Amino acid sequence: MLSLATAAERVVVLVIGGGGREHALCYALQRSPSCDAVFCAPGNAGISTSGNATCIPDLDIFDSSAVISFCRKWGVGLVVVEPEAPLVSGLANDLVTAGIPTFGPSAEAAALAGSKDFMKTICHKYGIPTAKYQTFSDASAAKQYIKEQGAPIVIKADGLATGKGVAVASTLEEAYKAVDSMLVEGIFGSAGYRVIVEEFVEGEEASFFALVDGENAIPLESAQDYKRVGDGDTDPNTGGMGAYSPAPVLTKELQNVVMESIILPTVKGMSMEGCKFVGVLYAGLMIDKKSGLPKLIEYNVRFGDSECQVLMVRLESDLAKVMLAASRGELKGVSLKWSPGSAMVVVMASKGYPGSYEKETVIRNLEEAECVAPAVKVFHAGTAFDSDGNFIATGGRVLGITAKGRDLEEARDKAYLAVEEIYWPGGFYRQDIGWRAFPQKQFSRHA
Repeated sequence: MLSLATAAERVVVLVIGGGGREHALCYALQRSPSCDAVFCAPGNAGISTSGNATCIPDLDIFDSSAVISFCRKWGVGLVVVEPEAPLVSGLANDLVTAGIPTFGPSAEAAALAGSKDFMKTICHKYGIPTAKYQTFSDASAAKQYIKEQGAPIVIKADGLATGKGVAVASTLEEAYKAVDSMLVEGIFGSAGYRVIVEEFVEGEEASFFALVDGENAIPLESAQDYKRVGDGDTDPNTGGMGAYSPAPVLTKELQNVVMESIILPTVKGMSMEGCKFVGVLYAGLMIDKKSGLPKLIEYNVRFGDSECQVLMVRLESDLAKVMLAASRGELKGVSLKWSPGSAMVVVMASKGYPGSYEKETVIRNLEEAECVAPAVKVFHAGTAFDSDGNFIATGGRVLGITAKGRDLEEARDKAYLAVEEIYWPGGFYRQDIGWRAFPQKQFSRHA
């Protein structure tokens, strides 16, 4: 780690964003020996009261000149840009041009997440395994292709749709309806003007994260999330209802395969395309049931929510130092240190999510929840204060109750103990996070 920076170098960090991922990053950065102070813009009520960062709610993260002025005024030496929208609109480009070290890709490189068609084109060009697909902007042509391919089949909005632009259709009728909702009704606006129609790959989902400096990539620990809203993986997809790390499905051997066949070819390909990728690459994978090999389903150019929460509580390395090294192209030879054991996060969401839900419901007992057992941390994704100083829910996914344990069972028991301590009649949570890694009978306590 000597090549990362001089031993005495300390840095002020600005984290862009205001959700659960950003809270987890602020938590890890604050623990970094090389980090002097952490700002978070806009942040949220939970981040500010936790003491993990100083929140700057009035800073417009889409106004690059305002962000640059803030950095110069407060001596910020590293900006971590998490949300994809400001990345796609070029915030990282402007920060780098201004000479401010930035962890996050340029607008051109962020197209890996901003356009699924671009991602698929890179896969095709550089031999990266992915599901068979076609891109359409015409609904009748898309439906004709769907009819030829048959169901089940997957329909995706081409652009950014906040994790909701994917429909897994089990019948042709469902597939046609998804095409119409995106191309004809325009439910995702400009993000859905083109759709990707993709083969359905049967297997087990896994999330894989790597830190990238433009030429080199280092893997993070494995994690697996739960996208469906209901117990037993039922009901519609969400942005994520919980996660755990490590993920047994991603063996060390499989992780090596992912690095060699997916991550490194992507990094090299992006460099050859003239848009080097700097930041975190989040590969959504499917471990193909037929071949046992990983296929790339999608890229995000940010940490996953809720995988970020379990990864950050397990990370023992100096995150600020590692991110600064990535921004400077100095990741070669760097390795990360992780705590042994396991971590789990259970997401608490507003009742009705991912559909319509009531906002500003009061949440109580959050401090008590963090005290039920050692190594429990409540990360805030969508909270604010009401006029009486109570925490209130302002979003769909609101809290990430995270716990570490000697093993997954202990982490799960601590997390659910903390969840049960929270008094929030307007919220709900899945009672079976981690079920894939346990025999079913172990879930009788929460069933």
